[in-house]
Amino acid sequence: MAKNIEFIDKLRASGLRPTKQRLKICEVLFDRDETFHFTINDLSNIISKSLNEKISLATVYNTVHAFKNKGYLKEISINSDKSYFDTNITNHHHFFDEDTNELIDCHNDLIEEVNIKKNITGKKINSVEVLIKVASDNQNQN
Repeated sequence: MAKNIEFIDKLRASGLRPTKQRLKICEVLFDRDETFHFTINDLSNIISKSLNEKISLATVYNTVHAFKNKGYLKEISINSDKSYFDTNITNHHHFFDEDTNELIDCHNDLIEEVNIKKNITGKKINSVEVLIKVASDNQNQN
């Protein structure tokens, strides 16, 4: 029950009405111990299966973006047409496995400090987050 109240508060703080579908989105996103990386389509499929009913892709999209805008989720753009979302909103790095399309946390202690030699005039750096794309090394396979 306490989690439900927390989810209702998150939804309302994000400007959303707490519906059954949105509460389920909250449960899938925030009722977990591990960081969760997902695309909108992945999340929609997970929720549809757990509810045993179709949930509108627009509802998932709008809810995720409202949470992102409120600071509850972080968006990681892989390329111009693919974004993942992350429940870990701290500054941290990622591996992206191009074979499995999986986004994996890369702990900060695995990357030396990034040295930015020049910044864009009139801008300040808010964060530095590295995205490392990996794929199978087919040269070493027989």
